[in-house]
Amino acid sequence: QVQLVESGGGSVQTGGSLRLSCAASGSIYRPNVMGWYRQAPGKQRELVATMTIGGITNYADSVKGRFTISRESAKNTVYLQMNSLKPEDTAVYYCSLQQPSWMPGTRNYWGKGTLVTVSS
Repeated sequence: QVQLVESGGGSVQTGGSLRLSCAASGSIYRPNVMGWYRQAPGKQRELVATMTIGGITNYADSVKGRFTISRESAKNTVYLQMNSLKPEDTAVYYCSLQQPSWMPGTRNYWGKGTLVTVSS
């Protein structure tokens, strides 16, 4: 089993910054992908950013240039630095971990989420 615990959410005004953290524990194998997704009220969960253990990143177009994902692989920790926040970034942000493709059974894990609210 894998547990993911997020922290760092909160309320901020437009143009502000927040940094999210996520620590993973349990049976974690390599190579894996860690990342962040978000779900706004009334909308589907969407990709924000992911990062492979080798450092390859993938960002949603809506956050490119404003958000930066990073990770400390030795600690199974991933971060999301969010700058120039906009009201449309308001959502519950979920940490994710995807185990290697060679693993059988459950490969995708999620945290419980942390709320980010951006006011205008």
